[in-house]
Amino acid sequence: MIYWIFLACAIVAEIIGTLSMKWASVSGTMSGNVVMLLMVTLSYILLAFAVKRVALGVAYALWEGIGILFITLFSVLWFDEPISALKLSGLGLLVGGIILLKSGTVKKGRTPSSPVTGPTGRKHVVA
Repeated sequence: MIYWIFLACAIVAEIIGTLSMKWASVSGTMSGNVVMLLMVTLSYILLAFAVKRVALGVAYALWEGIGILFITLFSVLWFDEPISALKLSGLGLLVGGIILLKSGTVKKGRTPSSPVTGPTGRKHVVA
């Protein structure tokens, strides 16, 4: 559970870092660049902790995918960036891909057809 918290914090840090980069570019201040550097660094460190127990493909897809979703949302709200039907379609496909990737992940040490002991103590095959 703690590794999923690391991943969630890595996602938040990545979002803050990327939005700080945009803020620095439109405001002309260096403080946004400093925040960006700190947050992106923190994000990678937390992501490294998360992948100790979370599958790398899933962790990276969630990290980037959720980051893209929120960065796009905040860019539209805060920086008046345009949003089109095509962009919204792409974000929808992104969410679908993340869901498929996560649902297709098998815990370490098990294969999709390995026998599992059920509540009755009898073994059954998980498909």
